[in-house]
Amino acid sequence: MKRRLYFILPDVQTGQLVHNELLLAKIPEKHMHVIAREDVALDDLPAANLLQKSDLIHAIQLGIPTGGIVGIVLGVLAIYSNWVSAGYEGIVMMATVLAGVVIGTWSSTMIAVNVPNSRHKSFEDEIDKGKLLYIVDVPVLMVDQISAMVSQHHPEADPRGIEPNIPVFP
Repeated sequence: MKRRLYFILPDVQTGQLVHNELLLAKIPEKHMHVIAREDVALDDLPAANLLQKSDLIHAIQLGIPTGGIVGIVLGVLAIYSNWVSAGYEGIVMMATVLAGVVIGTWSSTMIAVNVPNSRHKSFEDEIDKGKLLYIVDVPVLMVDQISAMVSQHHPEADPRGIEPNIPVFP
């Protein structure tokens, strides 16, 4: 299990110091993500990818059940409207539900790619001012240790909380 920690850092130099300390604490670089204003050069800091910057995960979570429900409704409608030959009801239901899930997921992700991550809305003002949002995913047992380390070594770092539910696959 992992937890996602958020820190607001004043500049790239502080970000590099925190990054190096996290590496020394054996946090893999793939679990660190930095979000900054477009004109801020991150140098060698790990920039957040599309999964962290956009609302893609949330869209998938909404697109799958919504598409499935629409598929069920269309399948039932097709069966009760006698558009389906007798004996093929199960196949039609499976096909419409599967098609609904695929189309629902695809369409919701196409929209979400351009929508900023709703979890980062509270950080937008600081990012617009040129500060960095440093995101690090750490094992549950290391949350207190990493939080204390960053706060103790970098009083200018502003801890902004812990997210208990992080996506498993990014």
